[in-house]
This record gives sequence, structure tokens and C-alpha cells, in this order.
Amino acid sequence: MGMFTKIPESTFQDLQLDAGVLLNTFDPDNIAAPADSAIICATTGGISVSCVPEFEDFFADVDNAPNNVKEGKKLTGWTCTLSTTSLGTSPELIRLALGAADVSGVSVIPRRDIDQDNDFADLWWVGDKADGGVVAVKIMNALSTGGFVLQTTKNGKGQITIELTGHVSIEDQDTVPMEFYSTSGSSATSYTYTVATNTSGKNPANEGWYVLVGDSYRPTSDTSVDSNVTYYVRSAAT
Repeated sequence: MGMFTKIPESTFQDLQLDAGVLLNTFDPDNIAAPADSAIICATTGGISVSCVPEFEDFFADVDNAPNNVKEGKKLTGWTCTLSTTSLGTSPELIRLALGAADVSGVSVIPRRDIDQDNDFADLWWVGDKADGGVVAVKIMNALSTGGFVLQTTKNGKGQITIELTGHVSIEDQDTVPMEFYSTSGSSATSYTYTVATNTSGKNPANEGWYVLVGDSYRPTSDTSVDSNVTYYVRSAAT
């Protein structure tokens, strides 16, 4: 066998298996089998997740500048989407596909305007890894941008296409609306967060502290203590 004819020893452990599942709630710090009420719908044909950067070349109109000069590259944003084909037809699933709509009993009524408080939602795709761990993707402020499309077939099952797009909040403009998680089967799956004490003179980022953003704890990038921010220390339990 040739010197470079080989694969990483972790290949099997890192394999993602099966289609995974769409969830309306998931805690990557305390991984457990989802409750039935957390599963959004049954799907067919798998689930597609995409997080694509958008760039602008500031040197594009500069005479004599080569294409794709790294110093002129500007990251202007991200397009984050999740799409699948659902086999469900519940009122809530239809509302999700429509995007701007209300459920009233068995009726689902589209609206002309977006409801900022109720039409956007944080959703999850979670899949198994071969080593017993999980791969998870959180799409934030997700709103259906593909509309409601129902396809029926003779002697078959009706299928609803769902296309969700994550959105940046004006209240948190630096946060990309998609997060990714990958755990191993042997890694700790339960964490607790306690308020950091004796913070005077500390560097929060170097200390590995977290801050609470919405319902998620995230590593802080602060290099000095902000008196208006509460910092947390994460502890793992196996």
C-alpha cells in the first residue's frame, strides 16, 4: 500500500449515520433521547443543511489588482438554510411551512404581515455518529422562505417541502444564525454553569468563561471584565 493510501484512524468514529431528526428543542449540554413532543415531523429524502458565506472583493475595481487578493476580501454575511420534505400534515407543520400564519383550531390562516414574536423560531437538526456521539445544528430565528408546497401521488403519501432560512436579529447583529455541535460517544454530555466569582483583573476569554445569549451559553470573547455582563464557569459531568 502506498504511503498516502490511507484514511484517518478516526474515520469510523466521525461518520454521521442515518437522516437525523428535526427538533423544536435540544440541549447540547445535556444530551438525551428526544421526547416525542420535541420532534417536528417525519421526513423523507433526508435533510439538507447549508451555511454559506457571502464575500465582497473590495479590490475588484482597483486597476492592476489581481483577482481574489486576500487583503481585499470582505465577509458581508452568511446565508443559513435548512430544508427537507415532510410527511406530516398537522396544523403546526402547515403553519411552519407557510411562515407567516396563525393556527385556530383545525384552521391555518396565512397572514399578510410577519409576526416578529411568533413566526421566527430556533430549531434543531440532530443526527447520530457512529461512535455514539451526535452531530447537531441549530438554526436561529428560522422562518420558512420556500412557502407551502404539497405534492401528492397516486397510491403514495403527500409530501410537504419545507425550506427554512435563519435570520440575524437587530438586537444581536454579530451572531451568525447557525451553530454546530459535534460530540464523541465517550465525551461528557452534561454540563452545569455557575456564576464566575472573583472576576477582578481577570481575562474572561483566557479563563474560558461563558456568557448567556438568549437560551444558550457561549464562550466569551471579552478580554477584560465588563461590569454589566454576568460570566459563567462551565463544569462537565460524565
